[in-house]
Amino acid sequence: MVKIIVLGGAGVVGRVTVKTLTTFSEVSEVIIGDIDIKKAHEIAEEINSDKVLVCEVDITDPKTVQNTIRDIDIVINCVGPFYKFGPLILKSAIETGRNYVDINDDVDATQEALKMDNDAKKMNITALIGMGSSPGITNLLAKFAADQLLDEVHSIDLYHAHGGEPFEGPGVIYHRIHSMSIDIPVFLEGKFVSVGFFDTNGRALEEEIDFLKLGKYRVHPYPHPETITLPKYIKDVKRVTNKGTVIPSEYFYLITNLVKLGLTDEEPLTVRGNIISPLDFTISYIIKQRERILKEQNFGSQRGCIKIVVKGKKDEKTHTYIFSLASENQAMGEATGIPAAIGAVLLNRKKITKKGVLPPEACVNPLDFLNVMQEHLGLETASGKDSPLTIESIDEDGNSEIITL
Repeated sequence: MVKIIVLGGAGVVGRVTVKTLTTFSEVSEVIIGDIDIKKAHEIAEEINSDKVLVCEVDITDPKTVQNTIRDIDIVINCVGPFYKFGPLILKSAIETGRNYVDINDDVDATQEALKMDNDAKKMNITALIGMGSSPGITNLLAKFAADQLLDEVHSIDLYHAHGGEPFEGPGVIYHRIHSMSIDIPVFLEGKFVSVGFFDTNGRALEEEIDFLKLGKYRVHPYPHPETITLPKYIKDVKRVTNKGTVIPSEYFYLITNLVKLGLTDEEPLTVRGNIISPLDFTISYIIKQRERILKEQNFGSQRGCIKIVVKGKKDEKTHTYIFSLASENQAMGEATGIPAAIGAVLLNRKKITKKGVLPPEACVNPLDFLNVMQEHLGLETASGKDSPLTIESIDEDGNSEIITL
């Protein structure tokens, strides 16, 4: 039996992770660790499982975090934005000797986390970082194609679109603004280069992508960490990109325009005697406008899709595999929270044995992940009729077929 704490367990993603963990018989306790204790109790009531406990945690205080996790088997970190809190919490987990899983989707936070690899090895722990949707599932499906389907991998292009979640917390929007404000690493022609979200090189990488169950959307370069980790673990790959958007497009472009206008500065201003950060104002404004846009468009239920396009050679011939993981009634919370829970289950079952700070493709067997996902979802096969996962195989003559694992 295993005891797991989900830091940020009352958030959009964290609550899904908590609920998912309760479905596994080997999990004896799931602790919602959150500074919002009222919401944590509400989530615990909603899940209605005697496995779920609640604990108030201020993650900005390392001593408090270490005291809280000292007797825990596995720490899952769902606290965003990760560029602010990821390395801080990981450091506490390492110093306390706790196995760790997170959903870190910020490339700069990932680079900081990877610097702690030797520290984690010295403490004999596994820190599985970026175990969500993108990164996470994207890494594992790319690795599956490289290990099982292709003889050579030439390019990996990752795409994601989602929207309509019942609510969206400030942490998600902080991450989105951060993603538009920093240098974006991409791997092109076997080299790392940086582009800007708004500059000419960044705009040159934009594409119109047809997402399964969603339709066509324009996607933009995103600083998700797959572009820096996959080239290390996928042999001889020459191109890795990550591009995404948020739907509806009107909402996404509201955010981009506010960033363009420079309304995301963290330096406080005095406005009519009140001290306010432009960024804090902008976050509040975006949340309010999001509700208006969704209502005016009659957007309906949340939905999302990740698409992984892997190109290479098979039997000396060019071949492409396209993985689409789509849902018409689930989006970011489920797509990110479920993989994080599965990562913890794999750790507990000793399916992950490497020590150190590791992205998914470095330590997780994709088939092990798909087997546990199948177990959780109750599917006959990991890509059967009712599965959200579709795999398209395209040969060099353009012939296409849908395959199952």
